[in-house]
Parts: sequence; structure tokens; C-alpha cells
Amino acid sequence: MRLGAPIYTKYRTPGEWAVAVRDKGYGAALCPVGADADISEIRAYEKIAKENDIVIAEVGVWNNPLHPDLGEKKKALAHCCAQLLLADEIGARCCVNIAGSKNPERWDGPHPDNFTPETFDEIVSTARYIIDTVKPKRTYYTLEPMAWAVPDTAESYLNLIRAIDRERFAVHLDIVNVIRTPREHYGNAGLIREWFRLLGPHIRSCHAKDTVMEARFTSHTGEAAPGKGALDYGTLLREIEGLDPDMPLLIEHLEHEEEYDDAARYIRSVAAREGVPLR
Repeated sequence: MRLGAPIYTKYRTPGEWAVAVRDKGYGAALCPVGADADISEIRAYEKIAKENDIVIAEVGVWNNPLHPDLGEKKKALAHCCAQLLLADEIGARCCVNIAGSKNPERWDGPHPDNFTPETFDEIVSTARYIIDTVKPKRTYYTLEPMAWAVPDTAESYLNLIRAIDRERFAVHLDIVNVIRTPREHYGNAGLIREWFRLLGPHIRSCHAKDTVMEARFTSHTGEAAPGKGALDYGTLLREIEGLDPDMPLLIEHLEHEEEYDDAARYIRSVAAREGVPLR
């Protein structure tokens, strides 16, 4: 397994970036350049990553391809295509976005139309459009699961894979995003195993967070730093390593470098206990 997180060290060259990643003990990283980088710079980062045994885990999109305003939807799709092309050029394991939302005010927000058959069909058509436009040869377009939008369960993701029917469509896994009930919170080891059982061969990259349950009605779940909640990291790390020793696990959603360092120490301690090597 390969651990990674955002890098706070300022870098100006591929070599400085690689040193910053490796100084943190990480074997995986976020894409270090944007889609506006020229091809020589992209190739230089790809080369230095390989030389330093760093896997570029993912290129993020983070916009709304289902925006109800057609102009906004068109802009979102163009950015999806640009980021997928960047992922393919730099050799990232995947390009990741959410499926989108019918909420006109929040790009990743809840909306009653997010689970309709029509929205499912639109997710299928937008994913096909992005993949067919870019025609990636090395990377994959993936969707991060969300609690209030498809895909929200392992079964719904499997349904999307079958419906989209594209070789270069795959899975990005953030298990905390699909923990919504006390049963899922306390039984998250079983949930982790279910996702890997149903979708394992399709998973390209994973996010690292933790799950917390608030003691107020009716039911409130949230996220925290790894080690600060109830997520069964032993099960998660074993499943990742058993599937793919080069699978990236990226820590996210923390505010300070020290928090990322603490989270990395926790994950490394669990990996050592479970006999899971970190590359």
C-alpha cells in the first residue's frame, strides 16, 4: 500500500517536489501540476515520480457535471475532460470527481432528484461523454461515492459500471462517505469488506478519513482525522494490500500539516500492527 497526503513544502521543480514527497515518507501523491502545464513539464514530473518510486494517485476535478444550468454543465464537462487528459498524460492512476448533483446552489449538495432514474441515466451519459471525448489510454475516470448522490452503495456503483460500459471507467473509494447510519458506523468493517468484494478489481485509489457518530437525534454521522473515530483501519489496510500493493491511500480534509503528520503516524502504526508494508 502507498500512503500519501497534501504536501505543504513549496516546490518549483520536479526534483524539489519529489524530495518533499519522500521527506514525508510518502509513496503516493496528488498530481503536482494543473491542466494548464505544458507537456514538457508534465513529462518531467512523470519521469521524476518514476525515478523516486512515487505513484501519482489521482487528478481531482471537483465540480458538478449534473448542474441544472446547461451553461454551467457545459463548463463542468469541459473541465472534467481537461483533468482526465492531464491524468492520462502524467500517468496518474485515476481522475476523480463526484457524479454531480441537481442542487443548483451547491456543487455536491443534496437534492430530491439526485436518486431518480433520469439522473442515473444522465450520470451514465456524462461519464461516457467524458471518457469517449478524451479516450484515455493509461488512466481511468472515477467517481467518489457520496451519501446523498449516486453512487452511494457498492451495488449502485456496480450498476453504474455495467451501465456506463467503458473499459476506462473505474472506482474511487472513500468509505467514510457512505457511512450514514449507526449500523454502518459500528459495523464499518463489514461495509469495507463488501465494497472490496463487489468492486475490488475496479478500485484505483482510496481516501483516508475516519467516522464519528454524534449522540443526538435522529442520527448524525461525520468525519474526523484517521485514528479519531471508529473506522476499522486494520480491515481497510488489509483489504487494500490484499487487492493491490501499489494502491494509494490519500489522507484528506485536514487543516494543518501537523494534523496530516499525526494521521500518517496513526496509519503507519496500524500498518505495522497488521503487517501491511507501506511503500
